Amino acid sequence: MSRRGNCYDNVPMESFWGLLKNELVHHRRFKTRAEAIQAITEYIEIFYRRQRKQARLGYVSPVAYERQFYGSRLAA
Repeated sequence: MSRRGNCYDNVPMESFWGLLKNELVHHRRFKTRAEAIQAITEYIEIFYRRQRKQARLGYVSPVAYERQFYGSRLAA
């Protein structure tokens, strides 16, 4: 963690929340809190982690990147 007043440790989460809101929340109107929780959970677990390709990971999904990382560790 950085010192107080240094916001760099917060940047990754702020970026994620911005993506979540832009790609899901602002485009839907939820009838209940349970419906919102279900949609957000599906977005994170299914779309964001398994399908959405990310530039900083070499245009692969986080799950695929993790498999590659640990696969290369086991092979070495």
